[in-house]
Amino acid sequence: MIEFRMPSLGADMEAGFLREWKVKPGDLVKRGDIIAEIETQKGIIDIEVFDEGIVGELMIAVDEKVPVGTLMTHILSAEEATADILPAQRKVETKKMAPATAIKQREEEISIQATAHHLRASPLAKKVAAEKGIDLSKITGSGPDGAIIREDVEKAVTDLIAPGPPTEKTAADNIRMAVAAAMSKSNREVPHYYLQSRVDMSHALSWLAETNKQKSVKDRLLPVVLLIKATAKALIDVPDMNAWWDNGLQRKKDIHIGFVVSLRTGGIIVPGIHDAGKKSLDELMKTLNDIIPRARTLRLKSSELADSTITVTNLGEGAVESIFGIIYPPQVALVGFGGITEEPWAENGMLAVRSVLHISLAADHRATDGNTGSQFLAAIKKHLMQPEQL
Repeated sequence: MIEFRMPSLGADMEAGFLREWKVKPGDLVKRGDIIAEIETQKGIIDIEVFDEGIVGELMIAVDEKVPVGTLMTHILSAEEATADILPAQRKVETKKMAPATAIKQREEEISIQATAHHLRASPLAKKVAAEKGIDLSKITGSGPDGAIIREDVEKAVTDLIAPGPPTEKTAADNIRMAVAAAMSKSNREVPHYYLQSRVDMSHALSWLAETNKQKSVKDRLLPVVLLIKATAKALIDVPDMNAWWDNGLQRKKDIHIGFVVSLRTGGIIVPGIHDAGKKSLDELMKTLNDIIPRARTLRLKSSELADSTITVTNLGEGAVESIFGIIYPPQVALVGFGGITEEPWAENGMLAVRSVLHISLAADHRATDGNTGSQFLAAIKKHLMQPEQL
C-alpha cells in the first residue's frame, strides 16, 4: 500500500485546492498518469502518480484546500484491492487525515449544540462563524435536520459585505504574488554572489545556421537550445552547481533545468526540463515547443514544477545585454543569458566585431564560492564555443 500525498510544487507552496479527481476508486494507474488537478498560485497543475497500482478511497473532496503532505488516497496492489480493504481503510484513515479534512467530510453527518437556543451547527461552521464574528442564531441552516454548515456561514458573511468594485485576483496576479513571496524570501535569506562573463557566439551561430539548412522549418533549432545544453554539460563539469541547499549542500545526480517562461499577461513561470544533459539539441527543441505553450496557458504537470536543480533565464532578442537574477530556493544557482549583440572584440592583438553573449551567474555563497562559480562560467563558455560537440 503506497500513500499518495499532496505534493509540494515549489518551496513557496503551502497548500493547493483540489479541483478535479481524474480517477475513481478501483482504477488502475501507472507511472506518469494524471490522477488529479490542483489549483495553486501558478495555475491548474496536473498531478502525476509515480507508482503502479489500483486507486483506493479518495480522501479529499473536490474544491477542498489541501496542505502539502496531506494524504489524498492510497495506491494498492491487486491483492490489497481484492481483499476488499477499502471500507475498513477508509475508517482508519479518516482518523489520521488533517483535522480540516476530517471535519469537512463529516460536515453533512454530524451536528452539535451550538448556542443557548440549541441551534445545530457543524464544527467547521462554528469555527468560521467565530472567526468572522457571525451570530449563528441569525442563520438558517441548510444541512441535515436544519443544521448550519460552513456554506451557510460564508453566505451570511457575503451578505454583510456592501457591494463594491470587483477585487478578484487574476491568474497573473496570483503568479506575481507567488513570485514576489519566493523572491523576497530568497533575497532575505540567501547570501548571493554574482559573476559575469562574455562569450563570442560567432562560430556557434554559424554552425547553427548551417545545421538548420538541413532541417524543415518546424524542426529548426533556436540559439536557446545551445544555451540550455551548454549549461547542462557545464553542470557535469562542476557538479556543485547542480544542487539544493537544505541544511547543507545536496548534490543532485539528475540535471533538471528550470527555464523561465514569461507570461503574456505578465509575470513568469519556471517549468523544469527534465534530464537536460541527456537530451539532444533536437530533443531539447521539441521539449521547449511543448512546454512553453503549456506554461503560458498554466497547464503544467506537477513534476515540471517540483524538482528543477538550477534555473536558466534568457532574454533572447531583447535589448538588454545582461540579467542578474535571484536564486529560487532550494536551488543554489541561476544562470542568466542576455541578448546576443554585436560588440567590439579584441583577440590576438586584433580588433573585430563579433556576436557577443553576456552570461551571468547568481550563486548561493553558502554552497559555493567565487572560484567554483568562475569554473562553472568557464565551462559554459567552453561548450558554447564547441557547438558541434553539444
